Amino acid sequence: MADVALKRVVSQTPVDLPARGSRSARSGTATAGAPRRLSDVLPTLDDSAVVELFLGGEERAFQALVERYQVRLLNFVYRTIGDRERAEDLVQEVFIRVYRHLHRFDRAKKFSTWVYTIASNLAKNELRNRSRNPLVLFQTIKKSWDDEDRPLQFEDTASRPDDLYRKRHLRELVEASVARLPEHHRQVFVLRELEGKSYEEIAEITACNLGTVKSRLNRARNSFAEIIAPALK
Repeated sequence: MADVALKRVVSQTPVDLPARGSRSARSGTATAGAPRRLSDVLPTLDDSAVVELFLGGEERAFQALVERYQVRLLNFVYRTIGDRERAEDLVQEVFIRVYRHLHRFDRAKKFSTWVYTIASNLAKNELRNRSRNPLVLFQTIKKSWDDEDRPLQFEDTASRPDDLYRKRHLRELVEASVARLPEHHRQVFVLRELEGKSYEEIAEITACNLGTVKSRLNRARNSFAEIIAPALK
């Protein structure tokens, strides 16, 4: 995926931070251990700490959020709408919106839930707009017939060729089966079974109550099993 285009460029200049256990410079004492670069510290911080750094003016903290979530969001949106190139565009739009509106984010909530909610809303709008245009829908379906560049998360380069083939085949079966689920069932299925979200997070992302989430997920699981079963015999 190409680098996300944003209004401001994220600086790559390393910044030194005090090492753990170092004393405050205000005390006039020497610090213990070598200073750490921000680029080394960011991956160890949780989302809330990275958000705080960005809101405090540290641009590289935003790049850390992009690197942390872009692949996960791309997989989520791609599995929801079935068009990889369009999914890349939508994920770029997600991060543009995050960049513009992060100051409004309720930090009492999880950043991951908020960013997935943005992605979910954009994906739903894409499907809604697509359903109003039969030509766009047909072109998207036709394009997928020749799409050989599919993400292969099940692959392991250390695996034997026959194992890789089976994993590739299984992934294709899963994606094809998921694509046949109704939109409202597909969304909760992807969030729970492929993204590992909790019921509470799914409820917040989809703006549904827990009962509705569980009901849709149960129906989605049953439908998925019925769809994929013949191909697994």
